Amino acid sequence: MAKIRIRAGRAGGFVWVDSDASKWTGEQFKEFQAASKKKAEKSGIKYVTSGRGTGRISFSNIPEPKARPEYKGTIISGRGTGKRKKK
Repeated sequence: MAKIRIRAGRAGGFVWVDSDASKWTGEQFKEFQAASKKKAEKSGIKYVTSGRGTGRISFSNIPEPKARPEYKGTIISGRGTGKRKKK
């Protein structure tokens, strides 16, 4: 398994992590997000800060993740010059 570089912070800082994409995408990541949201709510946290700490969002305003809809149509590739139907 290879290591990939993930940016950390705002400057040139980074960390090396395993390249297992299931930790960062898909159903496993959605479960991780939901678990961390419940944990924060139980501990009494009501808001999530955003925008370098200048804004805040209430947990009740954060929507639950939805399933990706099935795409039916044409897929554009390259610089917009190639297209094909989805199979």
